[in-house]
Amino acid sequence: VQLQASGGGLVQAGGSLRLSCLASGNIFSISDMGWYRQAPGKQREKVALIGSGGLTDYADSMKGRFTISRDNAKKTVDLQMNSLKPEDTAVYYCKIQARRTMLASSREYWGQGTQVTVSS
Repeated sequence: VQLQASGGGLVQAGGSLRLSCLASGNIFSISDMGWYRQAPGKQREKVALIGSGGLTDYADSMKGRFTISRDNAKKTVDLQMNSLKPEDTAVYYCKIQARRTMLASSREYWGQGTQVTVSS
């Protein structure tokens, strides 16, 4: 299973970016999909999660600014980020909870990360 994240970059404060993550490989099913981030010197933190039925969960500081969505057929999860702030600067990682086969255990898979830099 591979996760390919894209869409990061440099943006001014108040601007927007859209991150996308594509899951590929031998995947039987995906339950939760989500985005995490890690700023320099800080621990990785949850940004947003979305369940297979579309139920979402956001970190408090992202509510109202970020929107997570998924396309189950394409095995993608996107993160629309609006009203970006300098403190949103971090490496953003996508993560999925998936089974490779019907009998396999569900496990986590992480993408390689994409840099988001917000200038003031």
